[in-house]
Amino acid sequence: MQSGSDKILVGRITAAHGVRGWVKVRSFTRPVENILNYTPWLLATRAGLMSREVLESRQQGNGFIVRLAEVDDRDQAQSLGATDILVPRDSLPALKPGEHYWHDILGMTVVNAGGEELGIVKQVLETGANDVIVVEGAQRWLIPWVRDVYITGVHPDSNRIEVDWRGVE
Repeated sequence: MQSGSDKILVGRITAAHGVRGWVKVRSFTRPVENILNYTPWLLATRAGLMSREVLESRQQGNGFIVRLAEVDDRDQAQSLGATDILVPRDSLPALKPGEHYWHDILGMTVVNAGGEELGIVKQVLETGANDVIVVEGAQRWLIPWVRDVYITGVHPDSNRIEVDWRGVE
């Protein structure tokens, strides 16, 4: 989800589960269980946004199975397959100075120490050790998100990230 939107993508309903209206959910939050802290969910259906309360949930594998209000049978649950789960931006916890949500850096311009514009942040890859921003411009750059080493400045007001990055020679 692009920065500036008043709604944030936090997960996706992937399929129906069972016959009583439960759905399988993939969380995009870190940690994954944080998705359950936001309710109601705004479901991006073909008919528009639908608000649903989470009534019950259980972790299953890498995701969750969830029972939502007003979803009582398999047919209703199946109709929600491949539906994005959004929450209002103002429902996210406030961050400390210098912290950033990944969705806020998407679309920012990346400039190296020499003032050369490398491109725009298109994606964040979570690698386990150091996350990596994918910057696309004249070429594609994969830059580790290591503050004060490669990431030297983040300036949301000017939509700009400064990096100490020369790439591979």
